[in-house]
Amino acid sequence: MFYYLLLGAYWLLRIYFYVLIAYVLLSWFPEFRRSKFYLYIYRLANPYMRIFRGLLVFGQMDFTPILGFILYQWGLSTLEQALFLMGS
Repeated sequence: MFYYLLLGAYWLLRIYFYVLIAYVLLSWFPEFRRSKFYLYIYRLANPYMRIFRGLLVFGQMDFTPILGFILYQWGLSTLEQALFLMGS
């Protein structure tokens, strides 16, 4: 039972990873920032990305999403390994 709960959480977090990617890609296009779709993506992704905002800024380039993606992917990989070990 616990395995299936973790598996469901893994897939939800995996989907959230793609929401984060969409957030970063759409933020490059100013015309999309005014759309309702971007507003929904922003509301979903901003709580996580806000944690890292301003940590890696060089000049006018903000590398915060890279740090966020690295840590998020590390967490997903760890969860995936745990699921693999539990399933075998």
